[in-house]
Amino acid sequence: MSPTTLPAGPEPGYVTFLGAGPGDPGLLTLRAVEALANADVIVGEQDVLAVVRAHARSGVAVVTTGPDPARGTHPGTSTPQLAVVDAESTAAGVPASRDAAHLVMEAARGGRRVVRAVTGDPGLDVYATGEMLACAAGGVPFEVVPGIATAVGVPAYAGVPLRDAQGTDVRFVDARTASDRCWTEVGASDGTVVVSTTLDSVAAAAGELVAAGRKPDTPLTVTVAGTTTRQRTWTATLGSIAQTLKQAKVLPSPEGGRPVIAVVGERSAAAQRDQLSWFESKPLFGWKVLVPRTKEQAVTLSDQLRSYGAVPHEVPTIAVEPPRTPQQMERAVKGLVTGRYEWIAFTSVNAVKAVREKFEEYGLDARAFAGIKVAAVGEQTANALVAFGVKPDLVPSGEQSAAGLLEDWPPYDPVFDPIDRVFLPRADIATETLVAGLIELGWEVDDVTAYRTVRASPPPAETREAIKGGGFDAVLFTSSSTVRNLVGIAGKPHNVTVIACIGPATAKTAEEHGLRVDVMAPEPSVHKLAQALADFGLKRRAAALEAGDPVTRPSERRPGARRRRSTT
Repeated sequence: MSPTTLPAGPEPGYVTFLGAGPGDPGLLTLRAVEALANADVIVGEQDVLAVVRAHARSGVAVVTTGPDPARGTHPGTSTPQLAVVDAESTAAGVPASRDAAHLVMEAARGGRRVVRAVTGDPGLDVYATGEMLACAAGGVPFEVVPGIATAVGVPAYAGVPLRDAQGTDVRFVDARTASDRCWTEVGASDGTVVVSTTLDSVAAAAGELVAAGRKPDTPLTVTVAGTTTRQRTWTATLGSIAQTLKQAKVLPSPEGGRPVIAVVGERSAAAQRDQLSWFESKPLFGWKVLVPRTKEQAVTLSDQLRSYGAVPHEVPTIAVEPPRTPQQMERAVKGLVTGRYEWIAFTSVNAVKAVREKFEEYGLDARAFAGIKVAAVGEQTANALVAFGVKPDLVPSGEQSAAGLLEDWPPYDPVFDPIDRVFLPRADIATETLVAGLIELGWEVDDVTAYRTVRASPPPAETREAIKGGGFDAVLFTSSSTVRNLVGIAGKPHNVTVIACIGPATAKTAEEHGLRVDVMAPEPSVHKLAQALADFGLKRRAAALEAGDPVTRPSERRPGARRRRSTT
């Protein structure tokens, strides 16, 4: 829908010109996140929207800008073309005469809070500057939220400092708009030159510098997709960069128009990249890791994988449904309020969710837990309780499992425990380990089915093909059921995919399904499982470097892949 058809926001409206940084969402500033959370309209190119959209509120209007297809130009090199996307992500056409400046001013005059997001920093974006001037001329209030400039952020992620102890000069050049005078000036200097260009224009930019006086053996680095897990960096000289990209089979390529940052200069520390390349040397850098859990269940695990440089891909293998006979659950929840229980034990996040939904159905909140002791099987379950407003009294000090919970659970004492009953809301397929252990400790247990777990629907065809065809570098199995369900709904992972299991029982199930288990957590914890996979990736990387082989991902070994993976 068009901004003119949306309900007006609070007066007065204004425009925030916001720098989204080079591509890593973690580089957004706190002020940027605040502005996005309050925005009524967000305007930006598709790549920028992918960075900022997660911080926008529900129902925000999203306007995409991009190159003019008729001109065949790259983003940022032509007047922005517009398409409006509503909260349901359905596109609508916008007249070509309504450029971004007119649209943001129109929305702001209607009382809307508009965020105009650009890559890098707004002060270095030629169109953002023009739109600021249009707002100023039209009397539309605006603010500027600076972002990390691409020409600064990308070299930092590539491990290429721009200055040394001698304080060399640094010049920034946009090869697409640089004049002959500009090339002559930077060619005659001995300072560091940071060139913004495209992959297929790197050699031409190098040639301009050589023609202007720089020596052909001057070092340079070229980085594509900087600050993202697709980042790749090549080190060469001005005279050899064309051959380097050709030998790496990077060019010629239909993706030659991708933006790159090239850093040129004897003092730019290109020779020290082996020591300074902190980002691309992460243990799972660029690995596409399949996590057979829902986004809600996998949030902590996925964040940990990202810290290792991986790209997590969540695929739910189970779906949660209410119990077939809800009366037992209803009686138990009412028993919580009437003082029937001394303890309630939660063995999963889903159990917390099931009880919380029943509470909300009856108009109850966390205060109903007053006087009741609460146990959680592990950190994730405990965090779900805290989000509900309940601080658990007992979390296992050792293994996060039913067995670990029993190790710390106190025996029933008729002197100190006025009530001898425990409420245990759980899944329909849960084991009896906890029930039997609590009875042995002298407790009476109301073992209640709070929810049912059923096999999830198959993932999209593209994901299924990637699983079976070797498109994933690794898969993390957190239980035997995730093995069975993933194979059932999506097929068996390709034999190049690294299989990581949370424990012996899960590993046994994986082997029964014909999978080779490469990694097993030293203890049954999703945190330790991710850590074990990172250790595996680190050893694999070290072995490749020691053998003088290129560091590649497991998926690059599959048949048809462009590059082969080195053996470890």
